[in-house]
Amino acid sequence: MSGPLALAPFRWLLAARTTAIVGNAVAPLALAFAVLDLTGSAADLGLVVAARSIANVGMLLFGGVIADRLPRGAVLVGSSVAAALTQGAIAALVLTGTAGIPLLVILSVVNGAVAAVSLPAAAALVPDTVPAPLLRPANALLRLGLNGGSIVGASVGAVVVAAVGPGWGLAIDAAAFAVAAMLFSRLRLPSTPDAAPGEPASVWSDLREGWREFAARRWVWIVVLQFAVLNAAFVGATTVLGPLVADESFGRGAWGLIVAAQTAGLALGAVVALRWRPRRALGIGVAAMALAALPAAALGAAPVVPVLIAAFAIGGIAIELFAIAWDQSLQTHIPRAALSRVYSYDMVGSFVAVPVGEIVVGPLAERVGAAPVLLGCAAIIVVATSAATCSRSVWSIRAA
Repeated sequence: MSGPLALAPFRWLLAARTTAIVGNAVAPLALAFAVLDLTGSAADLGLVVAARSIANVGMLLFGGVIADRLPRGAVLVGSSVAAALTQGAIAALVLTGTAGIPLLVILSVVNGAVAAVSLPAAAALVPDTVPAPLLRPANALLRLGLNGGSIVGASVGAVVVAAVGPGWGLAIDAAAFAVAAMLFSRLRLPSTPDAAPGEPASVWSDLREGWREFAARRWVWIVVLQFAVLNAAFVGATTVLGPLVADESFGRGAWGLIVAAQTAGLALGAVVALRWRPRRALGIGVAAMALAALPAAALGAAPVVPVLIAAFAIGGIAIELFAIAWDQSLQTHIPRAALSRVYSYDMVGSFVAVPVGEIVVGPLAERVGAAPVLLGCAAIIVVATSAATCSRSVWSIRAA
């Protein structure tokens, strides 16, 4: 055994995150069809998923402060336990037939807040488990594990939802988080992150310091602006309108295969990133995000299973090439003591408009039809990517 896998902390991190993602890949499918079974309304589905996104964005900055102040391993154990409890409660409501939109919204808010604590900690933990020369292969292996887990989860989720209903899919997600909590507890890391001398004591001072690190790098906030627009269009198209198109045309089982095809593309992108190491990986990854318009365009223009599988797979490859280059760039150029906070600003900026996309696309589709809205989302993705690709600062970042 060599490389990152030779290090025990990295192996436990890989095992924990892969386990969590297996359950998490089931959850969007199960929750989407649970809401559609309950009301049949795309607007209600948008409201439920948007509630989680709003809570997630609202808590992310404080999640970054928590992850830079407390042991990141302990933060991940606690957040995984909380996620298991909230997803278990949603599963129980669906299985017992007592679920209602208000209750699902409340539990989605709690689940989104929990995720806001875990996301910056998980992203910033990688440099604590491997030395700097192993960051790129470590990130690629993590992404391979996450993508492999997503493939398994999405495939199993499609079968479970179609065969026995969405409630059992949500129960699988809850169980996966419980196992992940046990795996995270095996991490043996320094008790606190490396702190810079004279680190401010107050939360607001910590947030200001994180903002200075974020805003001082033009390439960082340009990419975050790109993804603020891109994610709103992409998530609205695929998470809200995708299941609606599936129910109206090719069916729920096929939708699970299409989502799994995107994850297969993500896995292939990680394999490519392991072997292909261009000096301007960030610029290439940013430009490649134009291909993320293909899933939305295919859903709007050609909702046929083979076309959608190809479009989602190609989009997945592009997303992964960007994601690995982005993680390596941040982990290389941002001080370790502020890394969680910079990640939290990145996540807030990238996700802040997602609830808008989730809420707006449903009513728009009901008024003008799903196809025009999906094609509009594809156009927005291309325009946002073109603007970011034109920035010299993005192309100035070179991989080590």
